[in-house]
Amino acid sequence: MNEFNSIGNDDNREEYVLPDGGYGWVCVAACFTINCFTWGTVSAYGIYLSHYLADDVFPEATTWDYAFIGGFNFSIAMLIAPVVTILTRRFGIHTTMLAGLVFQIGGFIAASFATRIWQLHISQGILIGCGIGFLYIPSLPILSQWFVRRRSLANGISAAGSGVGGAAFAWGTEAIIQHLNMSWALRITGIIALAANFAAIIAIRDRNHVIQPFQLAFDTKLLQRYDVILLLSWVFISMLGYVTLLFSLSDFALSIGLTRAQATDVIGLLNVGTAVGRPIIGILSDRWSRIDTAGVLTLLCGLSCFAFWLPATSFGLTGFFAIICGAVVGVFWMTIGPLCVEVAGIKNLQSLLSLSWATVIIPATGRVYPLFLWTL
Repeated sequence: MNEFNSIGNDDNREEYVLPDGGYGWVCVAACFTINCFTWGTVSAYGIYLSHYLADDVFPEATTWDYAFIGGFNFSIAMLIAPVVTILTRRFGIHTTMLAGLVFQIGGFIAASFATRIWQLHISQGILIGCGIGFLYIPSLPILSQWFVRRRSLANGISAAGSGVGGAAFAWGTEAIIQHLNMSWALRITGIIALAANFAAIIAIRDRNHVIQPFQLAFDTKLLQRYDVILLLSWVFISMLGYVTLLFSLSDFALSIGLTRAQATDVIGLLNVGTAVGRPIIGILSDRWSRIDTAGVLTLLCGLSCFAFWLPATSFGLTGFFAIICGAVVGVFWMTIGPLCVEVAGIKNLQSLLSLSWATVIIPATGRVYPLFLWTL
Protein backbone atom coordinates (compact mmCIF):
# COMPACT_ATOMS: atom_id res chain seq x y z
CA MET A 1 0.00 0.00 0.00
CA ASN A 2 1.31 3.44 -0.88
CA GLU A 3 1.58 5.47 2.30
CA PHE A 4 0.77 8.74 0.62
CA ASN A 5 -2.40 7.37 -0.93
CA SER A 6 -3.36 6.00 2.47
CA ILE A 7 -3.65 9.58 3.75
CA GLY A 8 -5.88 10.64 0.94
CA ASN A 9 -3.67 12.24 -1.70
CA ASP A 10 -3.25 11.15 -5.28
CA ASP A 11 0.01 12.45 -6.64
CA ASN A 12 2.17 9.70 -5.09
CA ARG A 13 4.70 12.19 -3.76
CA GLU A 14 5.07 10.57 -0.36
CA GLU A 15 8.09 12.71 0.51
CA TYR A 16 5.95 15.84 0.33
CA VAL A 17 3.96 14.63 3.32
CA LEU A 18 6.67 12.68 5.12
CA PRO A 19 9.87 14.79 5.06
CA ASP A 20 12.25 11.89 5.86
CA GLY A 21 14.23 13.84 8.42
CA GLY A 22 14.51 17.54 9.18
CA TYR A 23 13.01 18.24 12.60
CA GLY A 24 12.41 14.50 12.74
CA TRP A 25 15.97 14.04 14.03
CA VAL A 26 15.10 16.19 17.05
CA CYS A 27 12.13 13.89 17.58
CA VAL A 28 14.51 10.89 17.35
CA ALA A 29 16.53 12.38 20.21
CA ALA A 30 13.33 13.02 22.19
CA CYS A 31 12.03 9.47 21.66
CA PHE A 32 15.47 8.06 22.53
CA THR A 33 15.30 9.99 25.80
CA ILE A 34 11.79 8.75 26.56
CA ASN A 35 12.84 5.14 25.98
CA CYS A 36 15.92 5.69 28.13
CA PHE A 37 14.01 7.11 31.08
CA THR A 38 10.92 4.89 30.95
CA TRP A 39 11.85 1.33 30.00
CA GLY A 40 15.44 1.97 31.07
CA THR A 41 14.41 2.88 34.60
CA VAL A 42 12.20 -0.18 35.13
CA SER A 43 15.00 -2.43 33.90
CA ALA A 44 16.57 -1.84 37.31
CA TYR A 45 13.71 -3.50 39.17
CA GLY A 46 15.77 -6.65 39.56
CA ILE A 47 18.31 -4.63 41.55
CA TYR A 48 15.61 -3.40 43.94
CA LEU A 49 14.18 -6.92 44.12
CA SER A 50 17.42 -8.45 45.36
CA HIS A 51 17.63 -5.86 48.13
CA TYR A 52 13.96 -6.19 49.10
CA LEU A 53 14.59 -9.88 49.61
CA ALA A 54 18.03 -9.73 51.23
CA ASP A 55 17.11 -6.95 53.67
CA ASP A 56 13.59 -8.26 54.38
CA VAL A 57 12.23 -4.76 53.85
CA PHE A 58 8.59 -5.91 53.76
CA PRO A 59 8.28 -8.93 56.10
CA GLU A 60 4.62 -9.55 55.18
CA ALA A 61 5.39 -9.78 51.43
CA THR A 62 5.23 -13.06 49.55
CA THR A 63 7.19 -14.01 46.45
CA TRP A 64 4.12 -13.31 44.33
CA ASP A 65 3.88 -9.79 45.75
CA TYR A 66 7.34 -8.91 44.47
CA ALA A 67 6.73 -10.64 41.15
CA PHE A 68 3.57 -8.66 40.46
CA ILE A 69 5.26 -5.33 41.19
CA GLY A 70 7.70 -5.92 38.34
CA GLY A 71 4.97 -7.30 36.11
CA PHE A 72 2.76 -4.25 36.66
CA ASN A 73 5.38 -1.93 35.13
CA PHE A 74 4.91 -3.68 31.82
CA SER A 75 1.35 -4.98 31.77
CA ILE A 76 -0.28 -1.81 33.12
CA ALA A 77 1.45 0.27 30.44
CA MET A 78 -0.05 -1.98 27.77
CA LEU A 79 -3.43 -2.33 29.49
CA ILE A 80 -4.09 1.42 29.50
CA ALA A 81 -2.92 1.86 25.88
CA PRO A 82 -6.47 2.15 24.43
CA VAL A 83 -7.31 4.87 26.96
CA VAL A 84 -4.05 6.67 26.21
CA THR A 85 -4.81 6.50 22.48
CA ILE A 86 -8.20 8.15 23.04
CA LEU A 87 -6.74 10.83 25.33
CA THR A 88 -3.97 11.57 22.83
CA ARG A 89 -6.55 12.03 20.07
CA ARG A 90 -8.57 14.39 22.26
CA PHE A 91 -5.93 16.38 24.15
CA GLY A 92 -2.77 15.95 22.04
CA ILE A 93 0.54 14.27 22.81
CA HIS A 94 2.00 16.95 25.10
CA THR A 95 -0.86 17.04 27.62
CA THR A 96 -1.08 13.26 27.69
CA MET A 97 2.66 12.82 28.15
CA LEU A 98 2.77 15.45 30.91
CA ALA A 99 0.18 13.37 32.76
CA GLY A 100 2.54 10.42 32.36
CA LEU A 101 5.33 12.49 33.87
CA VAL A 102 3.18 13.09 36.98
CA PHE A 103 2.38 9.38 37.28
CA GLN A 104 6.01 8.37 36.91
CA ILE A 105 7.56 10.82 39.39
CA GLY A 106 4.69 10.18 41.79
CA GLY A 107 5.34 6.44 41.62
CA PHE A 108 9.07 6.73 42.34
CA ILE A 109 8.67 9.25 45.18
CA ALA A 110 5.79 7.34 46.78
CA ALA A 111 7.74 4.06 46.55
CA SER A 112 10.63 5.65 48.43
CA PHE A 113 8.32 6.21 51.43
CA ALA A 114 6.48 2.87 51.27
CA THR A 115 6.30 0.90 54.50
CA ARG A 116 3.79 -1.78 53.45
CA ILE A 117 3.86 -4.06 50.44
CA TRP A 118 0.47 -2.87 49.13
CA GLN A 119 1.89 0.65 48.99
CA LEU A 120 4.71 -0.66 46.80
CA HIS A 121 2.15 -2.37 44.54
CA ILE A 122 0.46 0.97 43.92
CA SER A 123 3.58 3.13 43.67
CA GLN A 124 6.43 1.14 42.11
CA GLY A 125 3.99 -1.10 40.28
CA ILE A 126 0.80 0.61 39.06
CA LEU A 127 1.77 4.30 39.13
CA ILE A 128 5.09 3.80 37.35
CA GLY A 129 3.37 1.47 34.88
CA CYS A 130 0.80 4.19 34.14
CA GLY A 131 3.60 6.71 33.74
CA ILE A 132 5.34 4.54 31.16
CA GLY A 133 2.09 4.02 29.25
CA PHE A 134 1.26 7.73 29.14
CA LEU A 135 4.79 8.64 28.06
CA TYR A 136 5.68 5.82 25.65
CA ILE A 137 2.40 5.08 23.82
CA PRO A 138 1.94 8.61 22.37
CA SER A 139 5.61 8.87 21.38
CA LEU A 140 6.02 5.64 19.40
CA PRO A 141 4.09 6.66 16.24
CA ILE A 142 5.89 10.01 15.94
CA LEU A 143 9.02 8.88 14.08
CA SER A 144 7.07 7.04 11.38
CA GLN A 145 5.41 10.38 10.62
CA TRP A 146 8.77 12.04 10.00
CA PHE A 147 10.65 9.35 8.06
CA VAL A 148 10.19 7.15 4.97
CA ARG A 149 13.44 5.63 3.68
CA ARG A 150 15.16 5.84 7.09
CA ARG A 151 12.11 4.95 9.15
CA SER A 152 13.58 1.77 10.65
CA LEU A 153 16.88 3.48 11.42
CA ALA A 154 15.06 6.27 13.26
CA ASN A 155 13.02 3.76 15.25
CA GLY A 156 16.14 1.67 15.92
CA ILE A 157 18.03 4.64 17.35
CA SER A 158 15.01 5.53 19.46
CA ALA A 159 14.60 1.97 20.74
CA ALA A 160 18.31 1.86 21.64
CA GLY A 161 17.49 4.35 24.38
CA SER A 162 16.00 1.57 26.48
CA GLY A 163 19.31 -0.29 26.26
CA VAL A 164 21.36 2.76 27.24
CA GLY A 165 19.00 3.52 30.10
CA GLY A 166 18.83 -0.10 31.16
CA ALA A 167 22.61 -0.40 31.39
CA ALA A 168 22.98 2.93 33.20
CA PHE A 169 20.26 2.22 35.74
CA ALA A 170 21.24 -1.42 36.27
CA TRP A 171 24.73 -0.42 37.39
CA GLY A 172 23.86 3.05 38.69
CA THR A 173 21.04 1.94 40.97
CA GLU A 174 23.26 -0.58 42.74
CA ALA A 175 25.94 2.09 43.24
CA ILE A 176 23.42 4.55 44.73
CA ILE A 177 22.03 1.90 47.08
CA GLN A 178 25.53 1.02 48.26
CA HIS A 179 26.44 4.66 48.93
CA LEU A 180 23.04 5.87 50.20
CA ASN A 181 20.00 3.59 50.44
CA MET A 182 17.07 2.26 48.42
CA SER A 183 14.80 5.17 49.25
CA TRP A 184 17.25 7.67 47.82
CA ALA A 185 17.88 5.46 44.80
CA LEU A 186 14.14 5.64 43.99
CA ARG A 187 14.00 9.40 44.55
CA ILE A 188 17.09 10.14 42.48
CA THR A 189 15.83 7.92 39.65
CA GLY A 190 12.47 9.71 39.70
CA ILE A 191 14.01 13.19 39.69
CA ILE A 192 16.41 12.37 36.85
CA ALA A 193 13.58 10.81 34.82
CA LEU A 194 11.40 13.87 35.48
CA ALA A 195 13.99 16.30 34.13
CA ALA A 196 14.94 14.20 31.09
CA ASN A 197 11.40 13.30 30.05
CA PHE A 198 10.18 16.86 30.52
CA ALA A 199 12.85 18.08 28.09
CA ALA A 200 11.82 15.36 25.63
CA ILE A 201 8.15 16.35 25.85
CA ILE A 202 9.01 19.97 25.08
CA ALA A 203 10.99 18.94 21.99
CA ILE A 204 8.73 16.29 20.48
CA ARG A 205 6.32 17.18 17.66
CA ASP A 206 3.81 15.07 15.77
CA ARG A 207 2.46 15.66 12.22
CA ASN A 208 -1.15 14.73 12.94
CA HIS A 209 -2.36 18.00 11.44
CA VAL A 210 -0.98 16.86 8.07
CA ILE A 211 -1.60 13.12 8.22
CA GLN A 212 -4.88 13.23 10.17
CA PRO A 213 -4.61 9.68 11.55
CA PHE A 214 -7.67 7.80 12.75
CA GLN A 215 -6.31 7.07 16.27
CA LEU A 216 -8.95 4.49 17.16
CA ALA A 217 -8.57 2.57 20.41
CA PHE A 218 -9.99 -0.67 19.02
CA ASP A 219 -10.52 -0.75 15.26
CA THR A 220 -12.59 -3.86 14.49
CA LYS A 221 -12.30 -3.28 10.75
CA LEU A 222 -8.56 -3.84 10.92
CA LEU A 223 -9.17 -7.13 12.74
CA GLN A 224 -11.02 -8.38 9.67
CA ARG A 225 -7.82 -8.23 7.61
CA TYR A 226 -5.67 -11.33 7.17
CA ASP A 227 -2.37 -9.42 7.14
CA VAL A 228 -3.28 -7.66 10.40
CA ILE A 229 -4.06 -10.98 12.08
CA LEU A 230 -0.70 -12.34 10.95
CA LEU A 231 1.11 -9.30 12.34
CA LEU A 232 -0.69 -9.53 15.68
CA SER A 233 0.10 -13.27 15.87
CA TRP A 234 3.78 -12.46 15.43
CA VAL A 235 3.46 -9.77 18.13
CA PHE A 236 1.97 -12.26 20.60
CA ILE A 237 4.47 -15.06 19.96
CA SER A 238 7.57 -12.88 19.84
CA MET A 239 6.64 -11.00 23.01
CA LEU A 240 5.86 -14.23 24.86
CA GLY A 241 9.42 -15.34 24.22
CA TYR A 242 10.80 -11.85 24.90
CA VAL A 243 9.51 -11.51 28.45
CA THR A 244 10.37 -15.10 29.34
CA LEU A 245 13.95 -14.70 28.17
CA LEU A 246 14.60 -11.14 29.27
CA PHE A 247 13.37 -11.41 32.82
CA SER A 248 14.69 -14.88 33.62
CA LEU A 249 18.26 -14.26 32.48
CA SER A 250 19.42 -12.91 35.83
CA ASP A 251 17.83 -15.88 37.62
CA PHE A 252 19.60 -18.21 35.19
CA ALA A 253 22.93 -16.54 35.99
CA LEU A 254 22.39 -17.18 39.70
CA SER A 255 21.27 -20.77 39.04
CA ILE A 256 24.59 -21.68 37.35
CA GLY A 257 26.57 -20.38 40.29
CA LEU A 258 27.37 -16.81 39.26
CA THR A 259 27.46 -14.12 41.94
CA ARG A 260 24.78 -11.47 42.30
CA ALA A 261 27.25 -8.89 40.96
CA GLN A 262 27.85 -11.05 37.89
CA ALA A 263 24.10 -11.46 37.42
CA THR A 264 23.81 -7.66 37.44
CA ASP A 265 26.62 -7.48 34.88
CA VAL A 266 24.74 -9.94 32.64
CA ILE A 267 21.71 -7.64 32.62
CA GLY A 268 23.98 -4.67 31.95
CA LEU A 269 25.60 -6.47 29.01
CA LEU A 270 22.19 -7.38 27.63
CA ASN A 271 21.27 -3.70 27.61
CA VAL A 272 24.60 -2.80 25.99
CA GLY A 273 23.75 -5.26 23.22
CA THR A 274 20.38 -3.57 22.86
CA ALA A 275 21.94 -0.12 22.59
CA VAL A 276 24.44 -1.20 19.93
CA GLY A 277 22.35 -3.67 17.97
CA ARG A 278 19.10 -1.83 17.40
CA PRO A 279 20.41 1.05 15.24
CA ILE A 280 22.41 -1.44 13.13
CA ILE A 281 19.33 -3.57 12.63
CA GLY A 282 17.42 -0.43 11.70
CA ILE A 283 19.88 0.26 8.89
CA LEU A 284 19.57 -3.32 7.61
CA SER A 285 15.79 -3.15 7.82
CA ASP A 286 15.63 0.01 5.71
CA ARG A 287 17.94 -1.43 3.05
CA TRP A 288 16.38 -4.88 2.88
CA SER A 289 12.78 -5.61 3.89
CA ARG A 290 11.22 -4.56 7.18
CA ILE A 291 8.92 -7.56 7.35
CA ASP A 292 11.62 -10.04 6.34
CA THR A 293 14.11 -8.51 8.78
CA ALA A 294 11.69 -8.89 11.69
CA GLY A 295 11.02 -12.51 10.78
CA VAL A 296 14.68 -13.47 10.33
CA LEU A 297 15.73 -11.80 13.59
CA THR A 298 12.97 -13.59 15.47
CA LEU A 299 14.30 -16.88 14.09
CA LEU A 300 17.91 -15.99 14.92
CA CYS A 301 16.97 -15.09 18.48
CA GLY A 302 15.37 -18.49 18.96
CA LEU A 303 18.37 -20.30 17.46
CA SER A 304 20.80 -18.34 19.66
CA CYS A 305 18.99 -19.63 22.74
CA PHE A 306 19.79 -23.21 21.69
CA ALA A 307 23.31 -22.39 20.53
CA PHE A 308 24.51 -20.22 23.44
CA TRP A 309 22.03 -20.08 26.32
CA LEU A 310 21.35 -23.77 26.98
CA PRO A 311 25.03 -24.82 27.10
CA ALA A 312 26.13 -21.76 29.12
CA THR A 313 27.78 -22.67 32.43
CA SER A 314 30.18 -19.73 32.85
CA PHE A 315 30.04 -15.95 33.04
CA GLY A 316 31.87 -15.63 29.71
CA LEU A 317 29.37 -17.54 27.58
CA THR A 318 26.40 -16.14 29.49
CA GLY A 319 27.69 -12.60 28.96
CA PHE A 320 28.31 -13.28 25.28
CA PHE A 321 24.77 -14.61 24.89
CA ALA A 322 23.41 -11.56 26.74
CA ILE A 323 25.08 -9.21 24.24
CA ILE A 324 23.88 -11.19 21.19
CA CYS A 325 20.45 -11.63 22.71
CA GLY A 326 20.19 -7.95 23.62
CA ALA A 327 20.76 -6.94 20.02
CA VAL A 328 17.97 -9.08 18.56
CA VAL A 329 15.52 -10.12 21.29
CA GLY A 330 13.63 -6.81 21.31
CA VAL A 331 13.07 -6.69 17.55
CA PHE A 332 9.38 -6.03 18.28
CA TRP A 333 10.09 -2.66 19.89
CA MET A 334 12.16 -1.25 17.05
CA THR A 335 10.07 -2.64 14.18
CA ILE A 336 6.45 -2.50 15.32
CA GLY A 337 5.93 1.12 14.18
CA PRO A 338 7.37 0.64 10.67
CA LEU A 339 5.65 -2.74 10.34
CA CYS A 340 2.25 -1.25 11.20
CA VAL A 341 2.78 1.33 8.46
CA GLU A 342 3.81 -1.40 6.00
CA VAL A 343 0.67 -3.40 6.76
CA ALA A 344 -2.03 -0.78 7.24
CA GLY A 345 -0.67 2.61 6.11
CA ILE A 346 0.31 5.74 7.98
CA LYS A 347 -3.26 6.83 8.78
CA ASN A 348 -3.98 3.54 10.53
CA LEU A 349 -0.67 3.51 12.42
CA GLN A 350 -2.00 4.53 15.84
CA SER A 351 -5.07 2.31 15.49
CA LEU A 352 -3.01 -0.77 14.64
CA LEU A 353 -0.51 0.05 17.39
CA SER A 354 -3.40 0.15 19.87
CA LEU A 355 -4.38 -3.37 18.78
CA SER A 356 -0.74 -4.42 19.16
CA TRP A 357 -0.62 -3.15 22.74
CA ALA A 358 -3.76 -5.13 23.55
CA THR A 359 -2.13 -8.23 22.06
CA VAL A 360 0.92 -7.74 24.29
CA ILE A 361 -1.01 -7.69 27.60
CA ILE A 362 -1.10 -11.46 28.15
CA PRO A 363 2.56 -12.09 27.18
CA ALA A 364 3.57 -9.09 29.30
CA THR A 365 1.82 -10.55 32.31
CA GLY A 366 4.07 -13.57 31.79
CA ARG A 367 6.86 -11.40 33.16
CA VAL A 368 5.48 -12.31 36.57
CA TYR A 369 6.54 -15.94 36.30
CA PRO A 370 10.30 -15.57 35.75
CA LEU A 371 10.36 -12.92 38.46
CA PHE A 372 8.51 -15.34 40.73
CA LEU A 373 11.10 -18.04 40.06
CA TRP A 374 13.91 -15.62 40.92
CA THR A 375 12.34 -14.93 44.33
CA LEU A 376 12.17 -18.62 45.28
